[in-house]
Amino acid sequence: MDSVQLIGLVAGSLTTLAFFPQVLRTWRSRQTRGLSLSWLLLFTTGVLLWLVYGLVIGDLPVIVANAVTLILTLCLLGMKLRGLRRQS
Repeated sequence: MDSVQLIGLVAGSLTTLAFFPQVLRTWRSRQTRGLSLSWLLLFTTGVLLWLVYGLVIGDLPVIVANAVTLILTLCLLGMKLRGLRRQS
């Protein structure tokens, strides 16, 4: 692994890890009012496209970071949608 890939893996890890506190807080509190549905939809779509891009170019840091981030954002999106169904 070269230094450029290492930088990419560290950067991807840090930005992905930034989502864990939000997912945990939302999971524990069961409160999703503070999460914007439009933001979640746009962000999840963007992360999915980054993952596809990473797969196409074969870039491991892009693939790993976006695969994990996609899982986390899908968790948030699922919790948000469940919260919206409970409210109606």
